[in-house]
Amino acid sequence: MLAVLANRTYRHLLAAQVIALVGTGLATVALGLLAYEIAGADAGAVLGTALAIKMIAYIGIGPIVGAFADRLPRRAFLVAMDLVRAAVALLLPFVDQVWQVYVLIFLLQSASAAFTPTFQATIPDVLPDEAEYTRALSLSRLAYDLESLLSPMLAAALLSVIGFHWLFGGTVIGFLASAALVLSVTLPRSPAKPREGGIYARTTRGMRIYLKTPRLRGLLAVNLAAAGASAMVIVNTVVIVRELFGFGQREVALTLAAYGGGSMLAALALPRVLDRVAGRTVMLGGAAVLTGALALLGLTSARMTAAYWPMLLAGWFTMGMAYAASITPSGLLLRRSAQAEDRPAVFAAQFALSHACWLMAYPLAGQIGAKASQQTAFIVLAALAFIGVVVALLLWPRQDPAIIAHDHPELPEGHPHRLAHTQAGQLHDYMIDDLHSRWPR
Repeated sequence: MLAVLANRTYRHLLAAQVIALVGTGLATVALGLLAYEIAGADAGAVLGTALAIKMIAYIGIGPIVGAFADRLPRRAFLVAMDLVRAAVALLLPFVDQVWQVYVLIFLLQSASAAFTPTFQATIPDVLPDEAEYTRALSLSRLAYDLESLLSPMLAAALLSVIGFHWLFGGTVIGFLASAALVLSVTLPRSPAKPREGGIYARTTRGMRIYLKTPRLRGLLAVNLAAAGASAMVIVNTVVIVRELFGFGQREVALTLAAYGGGSMLAALALPRVLDRVAGRTVMLGGAAVLTGALALLGLTSARMTAAYWPMLLAGWFTMGMAYAASITPSGLLLRRSAQAEDRPAVFAAQFALSHACWLMAYPLAGQIGAKASQQTAFIVLAALAFIGVVVALLLWPRQDPAIIAHDHPELPEGHPHRLAHTQAGQLHDYMIDDLHSRWPR
């Protein structure tokens, strides 16, 4: 899997991603402490609102950027977004009002919503070979998992010698280093050609392509199942371990590490698995395991005491593996399902729609866990995940080849639709209508 790092451009981009993720992880820890300093007992409400603002920024900004990404120089745009994020992080230590936190978080996450889909859409052009790209996706998944494990540990070590405000300094350094690494390479020019049409048509193009492609509608349903599981872990782990088990911060970290460890193990194995097993089978299988694990934990968690901790660790580990299996291949699926010129818009649509699923799941996990019980939260989120699996099975065709050979001999020689059969992905009605509207028979 590490052979893909021989590509200098990709190696620098992966390093930029890892460093920026570590910086973001430090900011997450510092933001929680900042919220407590400002709001005291209401810190949870502040963080919940900040998380909602983050999702709103992701859902609203991602498609807009995807609509105009073909007009922007990639390297300059990515560097600019890193610099914006560094500037916002530099201001965070100086806020003393809750509304200031909200404004800065919206700016920071808007820049991230612009950066991430553009970055993701660049990698397939850096690594045009599908096997290499598959391995790059697993490395990216590992980067996210390592961040979730290492950032809290690094933050704890730093907090033993410095105040939490200085953690934002680490975030600034991370974004500046990311910008420098992006600047150090030459990125391939986007194959996308400037699209005609108004702002609405351009902004919604990625969404329309996404939602008219059966396999991507199935992917959205898989995202819903994955969001239900990840929300239970992210939102309620600390409550279960601290309040129900009566454990300390160390046990919280170990419990989260079980989930991250399972995800890392699956990410390491996925490249070889995807060489032999269809992506649909892997992703739907992962979503089904997530659903089953949530349901099993719900059925066995009527009395959650300290003795239940080994069961929770095993459940979190299994769910981490299943989560990676259900989500990691999504980049490969998007690459196969979009023409090169539509790739930025389709990646932006995936970014926005997947976070819409999380925006639904996070409040469910938090509110049901707080107002009913953790067992009820397990069962409700298992039901949500089950709905996602069933819808994915219905929407995602069983016979789903990566390449569909076809031709239209009735069209004139040179017509783009006659050449489109070489596309590595599924042509759908939207693309056909779009081509015919611009090139009549």
